[in-house]
Amino acid sequence: MRRLTSILTTVVLPLVLASCEGRNDPPPEAFGPHVVATPATSVTSPRADDTSAPHVAEHPTALPPITMHKDPYCECCSLWARHVEGAGFPVSVVVDRNMDAFKRSVGVPAGKGSCHTAQVEGYFIEGHVPVEDIHRLLAGRPDARGLSAPGMPVGSPGMPGPPRPYTVYLIGKDGSSTPFSQHGQ
Repeated sequence: MRRLTSILTTVVLPLVLASCEGRNDPPPEAFGPHVVATPATSVTSPRADDTSAPHVAEHPTALPPITMHKDPYCECCSLWARHVEGAGFPVSVVVDRNMDAFKRSVGVPAGKGSCHTAQVEGYFIEGHVPVEDIHRLLAGRPDARGLSAPGMPVGSPGMPGPPRPYTVYLIGKDGSSTPFSQHGQ
């Protein structure tokens, strides 16, 4: 297990992070300002033995659609979308070359950003927020802008590597943040 963890952190993680940084990719001009693709990924549905994401059968009621905005070069965003789709949320992806402007338009505060921004039922979901937090947000319907998992926490949904502690924040209407959940403890 220790060897597998070492391989993940020394080989796989740098490759995923490099893909999110846009190394060796076509220039942004190759894409329009917004390209919409649905479903979120072209990968197959999670296998029955895949424990990385809950399966649709666990959520028999219809879930609201999620729209995820991402940079054209970010692969970990697609992995997060697969996590959310695996829980039964329909996901649409908008490839967006100007993520900073989009984040500002939905109210993501400085210092709370990540690599992708999703929207669901009037809330934003910033970064690698676990699906159970999205369910809790939608069940409680707090008076807030949304949730944020700042940065790209290793081991969070869509980010490979052994789980490390990180916090998901509830972002208030005034831009304030309060801890919403703790993960990787």
